[in-house]
Amino acid sequence: MAKGYEVLTMLIPDGGWVITGNDYEGIKFSECKPITKAQFESGFAQFDAWKVAQDIKAASDKAALLAKLGISSEEAALLLS
Repeated sequence: MAKGYEVLTMLIPDGGWVITGNDYEGIKFSECKPITKAQFESGFAQFDAWKVAQDIKAASDKAALLAKLGISSEEAALLLS
């Protein structure tokens, strides 16, 4: 299950908020437009699908970069070690 900070990261990726706990009442919006409690709560249901999409995009981006460089992931790991 998603944590409150993960949901806020999904909904307000540029930050500007602080959260204590996982409840809407624990959010302090300091440098961003506040979201509603309903938006925050519905974000918990959306998070898993969003996270999967982010992971797929990251893997695709990595594969494209490796292909562009013409090396395998094992070779890239050797270069970074």
